[in-house]
Amino acid sequence: MSETDSSPIILAFSGGLDTSFCVPWLKETYSREVITATIDTGGLDAEAAARLEQRALALGAVEHVLVDARQDFFDGVIRHLIAGNVLRGNAYPLCVGAERGLQAQRLAELAVARKATTVAHGCTAAGNDQVRFEVALRTLSPGLEVLAPVRDNSWIREEQLAYLEKHGLPLPDQGSDYSINRGLWGITIGGRETLTSQASIPESAWVLSAHAFSEPVDPSTHELEFEAGIPVALDGEPLPPVLLIEKLERLAGRYGIGRGIHLGDTVLGTKGRVAFEAPAAITLITAHRELEKLVLSAQQARLKDTLAAAYGDLVHEGRQLDLVCRDVEAFFDSSQTRVSGTVQFTLRPGLLFIDGTDSPHSLLAATRGVYGEAAGEWTAADTLGFARVLSLTGTLQTRAAERS
Repeated sequence: MSETDSSPIILAFSGGLDTSFCVPWLKETYSREVITATIDTGGLDAEAAARLEQRALALGAVEHVLVDARQDFFDGVIRHLIAGNVLRGNAYPLCVGAERGLQAQRLAELAVARKATTVAHGCTAAGNDQVRFEVALRTLSPGLEVLAPVRDNSWIREEQLAYLEKHGLPLPDQGSDYSINRGLWGITIGGRETLTSQASIPESAWVLSAHAFSEPVDPSTHELEFEAGIPVALDGEPLPPVLLIEKLERLAGRYGIGRGIHLGDTVLGTKGRVAFEAPAAITLITAHRELEKLVLSAQQARLKDTLAAAYGDLVHEGRQLDLVCRDVEAFFDSSQTRVSGTVQFTLRPGLLFIDGTDSPHSLLAATRGVYGEAAGEWTAADTLGFARVLSLTGTLQTRAAERS
């Protein structure tokens, strides 16, 4: 870092302890102004946004910038996660982490707009986000200097609190034993129970699905509509995707849909465990997958599943800016051309049940046959010949084994 550089430092700001500590520490250490930036990718209401700005300015930021990136998050990331039915470990819909590439992009753009040469984040050395931010920022702008004070100086919680108290600065809210991260695609919850593999978090720690089982609500039936793989209406009401996701989160969350604990591989190669709540994500992916079964061929679905697994890994690792992701997304876009129609589903506490699907591109409706009842498309002789050809490999293997 040049000693003569007087440009501001752009700090990704969440309002938690790590980023709160970074504001005054960066100012004091580098004698430069700090601009805090919150890239809203969901889960932030107007009241919370106002509190973040007040906190940032009280900590010494010269300016606080709030960027509403929810629609960009859907357009650039979530719609591809839906198209691919992406679930890591067949369970986790990338609730948190998938937005880091977009957030890094907005930080880099803000740095250019403010003529800044340096950006900073509050990630520690223990998690995935440090890698995601670094990879994305270096991909976007290789010449941009990236600072991670908490990680690089191994600051611990008690030291950060003491620093803020010494300087008479406001402390972040305390008292919760659980770390909660929230975005448009869901919530992750970390606590002492998730540090091992044995137990769930307590009922009181869930955010969206609190009391879903102790105070159950009555079953209800609903309908989702998709156009070319994009959710466009809920219960007959046309909605922009962001508003639809937010409404569906409130609806399905009351039933405990999308609640789970994911045990998987971190970016750094270790095992990690986190609780999550993703009622909208799980409902949309489940409904979308069932609609695809009606309109896609077996070969389309099989190849898409293979690419989706790789795509999920790339997004998880913060490499979604790599051009290979554009290649996979192009395949997804092509595969969604006929994924239009409606999905009817019923919600019960802890259960999402798909009642049925309908589409003008239904392959089931297109056949002249009736499954298990009438052939329609072929004769009995056709079937016999097909079975003989299909069994040829096995027949030859059996003959070869008998000769050996």
